[in-house]
Amino acid sequence: MESQIPFRSYDEKQRNNDDGRFTFTSTEQKRVEEMLFENYENLVLQPDDFANVSIFRQKHASFLLRYLANVPKSYSSLDASRPWMCYWAVHALTILEVKIPEETINAVITLIKACEHPDGGYGGGPGQYAHLAPTYAAVMCLVSLKNEKALESINKESLFQYLKASKHPIHGGFYMHFGGEIDMRSAYCALAICQIIGLPMDELSDGTAEWVISCQTYEGGFGGEPYTEAHGGYTFCAVAALVLMDRFRLVDFESLLRWGRTNKLVDGCYSFWQGAIYPLIDGEMEREGKDFEKGLFDSRMLEEYTFVGCQSKDGGFRDKPDKG
Repeated sequence: MESQIPFRSYDEKQRNNDDGRFTFTSTEQKRVEEMLFENYENLVLQPDDFANVSIFRQKHASFLLRYLANVPKSYSSLDASRPWMCYWAVHALTILEVKIPEETINAVITLIKACEHPDGGYGGGPGQYAHLAPTYAAVMCLVSLKNEKALESINKESLFQYLKASKHPIHGGFYMHFGGEIDMRSAYCALAICQIIGLPMDELSDGTAEWVISCQTYEGGFGGEPYTEAHGGYTFCAVAALVLMDRFRLVDFESLLRWGRTNKLVDGCYSFWQGAIYPLIDGEMEREGKDFEKGLFDSRMLEEYTFVGCQSKDGGFRDKPDKG
């Protein structure tokens, strides 16, 4: 049986070891690991099922198309995240190479256009104030549709005016919305929007690289703003922003590679926020001609964790085995 098992992730030696010191997070980590091992062991006991563990393409496609058309009432709390829901589904369907029906494409374009603010940018829903996060999601969704009508719906002039107005007048950060917070998300969102639709990034990026690098902590990761705890999502946004500006060389590279967020439990979303950083680093090292072995982490093991611990047999992915 052992020779038939291609997985490497579920090994006893990799279980959490808290050295006998109790903390709430270590206890929760152990509980999650028990669920993961239980899932894995059930697959091992059914080798035919185990051999077929892969991404459930058709089930995920059906899940995404269903929710793109009509989400249940439980999603009402995401009323200010409508462009995000469209982007998540459209982007995932694009990755899965699933053809989106024409009527669905038109409905998405109509909804996102309704979220566009008269003064530029997009709100989280129709009639809401412009905010950089749903603006990013709206633009990325429209681009992902690969549709001329979708691209033409973007008012580039008012969008660029909105981005310029979001820039802090002194340092290089951006407001998430007028009168709102300034954090790492906004810098990445603004720069990525410029890059993807061809707006003049140079007019926006003065001082931004310096502001981003001021958020790298003594641990190596990046916080949402200077002097805050490093966080996986903010670290991705920081690295990606610096790559977009061709300023990655400012990073304390060695400490970044060593970093891991203290007491952070494994979860599905960190598979992206942390995992997506490595291809960026690979690309930067290759572009600068440095002698560098690609693949700083074992992507196969991350894939195994995602398939066994996060994938629902009914379609869609979850944070952990006991989540929705």
